[in-house]
Amino acid sequence: MLRGEALGAYRALLRATRKTFAGDSFILSESAAEIRAKFESNRNVTSEPEIRRLLDEAGEASHFISTMIIQAKLNSRGGYVVKPGKEHAGATLELASEEILKV
Repeated sequence: MLRGEALGAYRALLRATRKTFAGDSFILSESAAEIRAKFESNRNVTSEPEIRRLLDEAGEASHFISTMIIQAKLNSRGGYVVKPGKEHAGATLELASEEILKV
């Protein structure tokens, strides 16, 4: 039962990143590797309460990626275009500062 839930949480995270970062092969590759590493590092957890906590954490991460992250696309004029989807309705858009963008 919990194994199926873990697999579902894993797939939900991958779907969330594929949708949010569509077209960005570097981020897709890195996020998939990070998700796999996190799940692998917890492979031997046997305590049901701990497994439930980890599943809740994965669900929250999937929801956050789907609803709180929007990837801006560089346009031909050198500016960025942001197209929020319906899942972002009601959210406040916060633009990254210049210091963050230079990293």
